[in-house]
This record gives sequence, C-alpha cells and structure tokens, in this order.
Amino acid sequence: MNRYGGRRVLITGAGSGIGQATALRVLSEGATVVAADVSEPGLRDTTDKAAAAGAADRLTTVVMNVADEASVRTGVAAAVETLGGLDVLVNAAGILRSSHTHETPLADFDLVLRVNLVGTFLTIRESIPALLAGDGPAVVNFSSTSATFAHPYMAAYAASKGGIQSMTHALASEYSKQGIRFTAVQPGSISSGMTDGSGASGQSSGPGLPEDADMSLFMKLAPAIGRGFAGPGSVASVVAMLGSDDGRFITGTEIRVDGGTHF
Repeated sequence: MNRYGGRRVLITGAGSGIGQATALRVLSEGATVVAADVSEPGLRDTTDKAAAAGAADRLTTVVMNVADEASVRTGVAAAVETLGGLDVLVNAAGILRSSHTHETPLADFDLVLRVNLVGTFLTIRESIPALLAGDGPAVVNFSSTSATFAHPYMAAYAASKGGIQSMTHALASEYSKQGIRFTAVQPGSISSGMTDGSGASGQSSGPGLPEDADMSLFMKLAPAIGRGFAGPGSVASVVAMLGSDDGRFITGTEIRVDGGTHF
C-alpha cells in the first residue's frame, strides 16, 4: 500500500510503543514523518528501525515535551517547517501511573493529566493552523478502554483518557466545516512499555501496579481472541487507516482495539 505517498505526518510519543509502531507503519506506506518524543534514545531507536526498513530519508526527529507549552510550540513549528506543512497529526504521547487512589499524590495525578490531556490539547492547538492548509487533514488521538470501562488503580489515567475522548468529539464538531477530521483510538490489552511496567509511551517511565493490587479485579481485562496481549502494530494499523483517505468518512468517534476484551 502507498496510502501515505506525499502525506506529511507528525507523531508524538514516537520513540517507543504504539507511537513508534505508527511512525514505522506510515513510513512503510510512503509518508514523510516527523517523530516527536521527550526521549532522545527513543528517537534514535526509531531512526535506526526506519533506517533498517530503508525509510530513514523520510524521517526527521524532534525532542519535544508535550507537557511543556514552550516545547510544544517550538517542536510543532519545527515539524511544520521541516515537512513544509501538515496533513496528519497523531497524538500518541502519554504516561501511566498506577496506585491506590487514597495514596496518590496530587503531583502524580496532575502529571498524568498534564502529559496525556493537556499535552494532547497543546499539540492540537499548535498544529491546527497548518492542518487547516493541509491535504485531507486528520488528527488521531489516543484514548483508552479505561475511558469507558473500569481499570482499577488507574483513576488519573482513566480521567485523562476520558477527557481526550470527549475533546475529540468537540473538536470534530468545531472543525468539521473546515475539513479537519478528529478521531480517537481506544487501545486495550496491548503490550507496550506502558502496560508491562517497563516504561511509558512517549514520555517518562512510570511505576507498575501496587504491590498489593487485587489481581482478581483484572479478570475482565483479558482479551477474548488470540493468546494474550497484542503488539503495538495492532493499533498502528488502525491509526494508519484513520489518518489515510480510507478514513475520509470517519470523524467524531473512537475505535476500540482490544481483542474483544470489552464486548
């Protein structure tokens, strides 16, 4: 497929996990990509993988902290200048903090909302002028199954993802007549640095579940199909569709990618 030939794409959280998988997927379909992430080693890893796939000539990286307004303003401006415009924005950057809610410091709760929700807003706000001049512009945001189904010990994360989902609907309505499509994906049962406790997607590493977590509460979170969690590519393929012309009649909605975890 060459759905992204000539399309200019900015992806946050592209140094690891689903963000990285999405960058590699759209590169394989002909996109020119700016990969943004707070992690320089992560961006180097993405570059190395793109080079191995013969696509490094269409990839540029930018260090950007989505939680910092100045960093987002500078990073998005650099991306738009490098790309010569912008057609697709993918907001994959995010972090996860798990804890008993009554033991959660306000700073941790604030940080999750700042990175996930405010970071998505800031990146969209700075990108909209370029998207308005883009070709078939589309924004793909990252919600989560936790936005609509109970995920214990993840109140801050669930709140941030619910906010992203609601914001996606509002933006889709606001910019519908200007031609920008806004959609969201709801990953669930996906194996990544964020979900396996080894790190996070596109921002900084975070702790796993509390040591005394009641694992019986997670019985409803097992995928119904396959043999366990899927890889990031399962989500990247859906993101690629939403940002392409194949998704031209999809806006103001979310697509759940969870292997049937939540029927």
